[in-house]
Amino acid sequence: MKNSDSVWDFVEAKREAFFALSDRVWDAPETNYEEFHACDEHTRLLIEEGFRVERNVAGLPTAVMGEAGEGGPVIAILGEFDALPGLSQEAGVAEERPLVSGGNGHACGHNLLGSGSMMAAAAVKDFLAANGLKGRVRYYGCPAEEGGSSKGFMVRAGVFDDVDIAISWHPAAFSGVNNPISLACNELNFHFAGRASHASATPHLGRSALDAVELMNVGANYMREHMPSSARIHYAITDAGGAAPNVVQARATVRYLIRARTLTELLGLVERVKKIAEGAALMTETTVRSEVVSGDANLVGNTPLEECMFANLQRLGPPAFDAADNAAALKFQQTFSQQDIAASYARFGIKPKKGQALCDFIYPLGGGDGSIVGSTDVGTVSWVVPTVQMRGATYAIGTPGHSWQLVAQGKLPAAHKGMEYAAKVMASTALDLIVNPALIEAAKADHRERLDGNPFVNPIPDDVSPPLPESPNGR
Repeated sequence: MKNSDSVWDFVEAKREAFFALSDRVWDAPETNYEEFHACDEHTRLLIEEGFRVERNVAGLPTAVMGEAGEGGPVIAILGEFDALPGLSQEAGVAEERPLVSGGNGHACGHNLLGSGSMMAAAAVKDFLAANGLKGRVRYYGCPAEEGGSSKGFMVRAGVFDDVDIAISWHPAAFSGVNNPISLACNELNFHFAGRASHASATPHLGRSALDAVELMNVGANYMREHMPSSARIHYAITDAGGAAPNVVQARATVRYLIRARTLTELLGLVERVKKIAEGAALMTETTVRSEVVSGDANLVGNTPLEECMFANLQRLGPPAFDAADNAAALKFQQTFSQQDIAASYARFGIKPKKGQALCDFIYPLGGGDGSIVGSTDVGTVSWVVPTVQMRGATYAIGTPGHSWQLVAQGKLPAAHKGMEYAAKVMASTALDLIVNPALIEAAKADHRERLDGNPFVNPIPDDVSPPLPESPNGR
């Protein structure tokens, strides 16, 4: 049997089909739970590749799973394909130029993420068949990572219960093993109800729900001084109760996104925010009802898996970008602020290099201090399955996350090369695990030790349903 590195040849053989998949998903960006085109495209290629395909995974119309192989361990490779609203942008253009005013855009690189993950799974499938190896590889096409927490619903439905190891990646400015630090989060709506009245003639008879929202926001802002420095609270008024200032608003809704370093810390912070809402309702003689919209657990690391993936990165070597790639990236870098570029380096604990447009190295294992982090629903998976992720360089250093610049770089040759690079690392990591059962056992032992005394609580309660739109074509 050839060693696991020879799976890279299988990845290379698939580049055109999967580059095209990524570009088709980029061309039709869809947001949370509306990724019908992207799911169809992924499903079609899974079938062409010979996977056993399951749609409507966990009851989610835009979730798909493809499995190949027989017996042995089950290795899951996680993908995503959702976009973000309001970030439509022409490809390859280093100036803000929306394709559709107010339209969606792939501003987090998920067109690459899902395609690269499936590319890795397809290469592992072919390698297993060519070498007569036991083992199963699964590609999970997961919708709604951007605030929809689909993997949390999938965990709740038990779709990872028989998985031995989960692998994923994310487009980034640098290449290396993801430092497994993220913030647990909950997104909640607070619906206030009051009493309408004429704001001038009978203001004393009104009870303003909007006043309650504003008082809640004031209270939450005062709380910032008295919560952990790593915690974050964001809010947006989603319903101000109408546009007429001469009417006391009888309804108003504010949505809160609450983040904390651990699940335990998050749950305590959520309860404090709920008390602030109740206090605002008491002050205004209104009522308040809260509902959880989504939630992610924090990432659980795994040393054996991270060391295995890092070894594969080192064997593969740094990404191979050429002069044309660097020239294109430099044009985009000239649209960034120096603070954007400095923050990009700081996130990974790397000393800035003047004039560098694209990453040409692998950052050290454990790089970054975890001070610049967000949330991901991969975190929820990592509580129930030993999980490892990598970051793959696909765009210019300093590119702001969730920006038109990131959208614009999503179809460049550097993006495709970075996607293929990540697929190679994930594929050879998966095969190292399949041929070395002791490594899987070591990863599971590490996982059990980290969770000892820390019982998992899914931040999505059992009575919360995903906000599914009506599917097209009656599906």
